[in-house]
Amino acid sequence: METSLGSLLKTLPPVDFCCVYGSSLHPNNHDKSSMEDYILGVSNPQQWHSENLKMNRNHYASWMASLGGAKLITKVADHIGVGVHFNPFVSWNDKMYKYGVVHMDNLVQDISNWERFYLSGRLQKPVRIVVDNMEIEKVNLVNLRAASSAALLLLPPKFTERELYAKICSLSYTGDLRMLFAEDKNKVKKIVDGQFELFRNMYKPLVEEYATNQLLRLSSCGDYSMNISQDCSLCATSSIVSYLPESFRSQMGMGLAEWKTDQTSSKITVSSREEAALRMQKVLRRKVMISSARQAVAGFITVGAVHGIKYLGKKMQKAWKSST
Repeated sequence: METSLGSLLKTLPPVDFCCVYGSSLHPNNHDKSSMEDYILGVSNPQQWHSENLKMNRNHYASWMASLGGAKLITKVADHIGVGVHFNPFVSWNDKMYKYGVVHMDNLVQDISNWERFYLSGRLQKPVRIVVDNMEIEKVNLVNLRAASSAALLLLPPKFTERELYAKICSLSYTGDLRMLFAEDKNKVKKIVDGQFELFRNMYKPLVEEYATNQLLRLSSCGDYSMNISQDCSLCATSSIVSYLPESFRSQMGMGLAEWKTDQTSSKITVSSREEAALRMQKVLRRKVMISSARQAVAGFITVGAVHGIKYLGKKMQKAWKSST
């Protein structure tokens, strides 16, 4: 029997949110052996894992299931990782799956405030939402606007639509330790090339909104995409920066005397576009580096040595192929 996106949910306890991401969304992906990736949002992770252990004990590392059960699983996710527990290499209906389980509050915090810049980075790329009881798709618009603003800060005065999506896609890999040795070096290009229309569906409304606000100027290309030029003035830069999450802006502004916020209007004033871009990139790199390192450690603990080495081996194989 052929499976459809989201079909694994039939075998799991109920969830409040579910999205499918990764290569399974690629229109030209015919590799039936590739894993189908899920993010699952639940209101009580410990209770959810407790129920899932009764239904699907084989999804978990045997030592975790035996020694600590659901309590240990959530503790490792929250205190060592970044609040997400992943079960990879789940075999069902002749297909492989990986799913990550997160508390709904943590999911909202990350996509709204870039708390960890982990799931927020994932949801800046195309996903297929299967369950959305908490209207996360609407909440995620804040995340998409912030991601497009961060990308604009890092782009030159003139660029293409494809370059914009590539820059957005690359944000969550900035500082990711896996990119040093265990990821395909052409990953960003492959994601954008394979899912260009999906990126366009996500970001074109925001691009047109920025154009209406005279922050961007758009012109058509011969390949049905756009050439884009942006206003790089300090006034325009201040507007772009204002779309970033408030707590993130605070971290960017630490120690910068010229970085001002008008308390009455919440207007951001920047003294230099270059300085704003550098500070944004520095904060972003640090967040991604910490999150990727913590999640990597939590992953090796939770999936066990055999699955951990198997997963890393697949990643390194992709990295090796991309560098030769």
